[in-house]
Amino acid sequence: MGTYMKALGVGAVYYLVAVGMGYWWHTNQLSVVETNKLKPLPDFSSISDVRTKKSEFFHYLIPLIEIAQEQILEDRQWLLERLDQWDSLSESELDTALSMAETYKSDPDPEKLLLKVDVWPTSLVLAQAALESAWGTSRFAKEGNNLFGQWCYSQGCGLVPNGRDSGAKHEVRKFNSVFESILAYHNNLNRHYRYEELRRIRLNFREQEQPLDSMALTEGLSGYSERGQDYIDEVKAVIRFNKLRQYDHGLSS
Repeated sequence: MGTYMKALGVGAVYYLVAVGMGYWWHTNQLSVVETNKLKPLPDFSSISDVRTKKSEFFHYLIPLIEIAQEQILEDRQWLLERLDQWDSLSESELDTALSMAETYKSDPDPEKLLLKVDVWPTSLVLAQAALESAWGTSRFAKEGNNLFGQWCYSQGCGLVPNGRDSGAKHEVRKFNSVFESILAYHNNLNRHYRYEELRRIRLNFREQEQPLDSMALTEGLSGYSERGQDYIDEVKAVIRFNKLRQYDHGLSS
């Protein structure tokens, strides 16, 4: 043992080793999360067996959805811990609150923020991803990592849909990763005016301290598709037929 280690003593040496191992574990876990975020979309078109394709689709998406849920729930927990001291936030806390309000397009009011800073059930995310991306095989999924049909409106922001009406300027947004698409989907439902009813349904479950029910939440999706109730019924059918509510545990309850 070197002079420096002898001076520290055996206990201190063990402490430094433990801290080092803890740091290694923490950074290793972070690298796993960051690696998962960048996992490319598999070639689901190459899987001919429908059951296998669906299973692989869910297996790929669920970890990404859970990472997004964790990030959102961290923000939500931060808000909940400060509800009773909102008028006496520190300068750094106020900056965080203002940044969060900007992200969620909300007033920097805790009650209004809590209405938007929340997750959606995994089953709902999976069902809409399946429908909007044709189980990960659509052009927009494969070329733009877009599993939810999200639009953008600046030239070059995405992919131009085939058969787009003359004069229309929307494109289907391109993402650097599928994880970005999942976060954007959450943000879309959490802040767009079309989904106010959807958020009210979720709030009702929260106020009653009940698990979020994806089948009930689908009733707030009338603004997601021009097909209206037919689209809602199809989302419900995907959830029911594939038994997706089995994945609604932990973070979304």
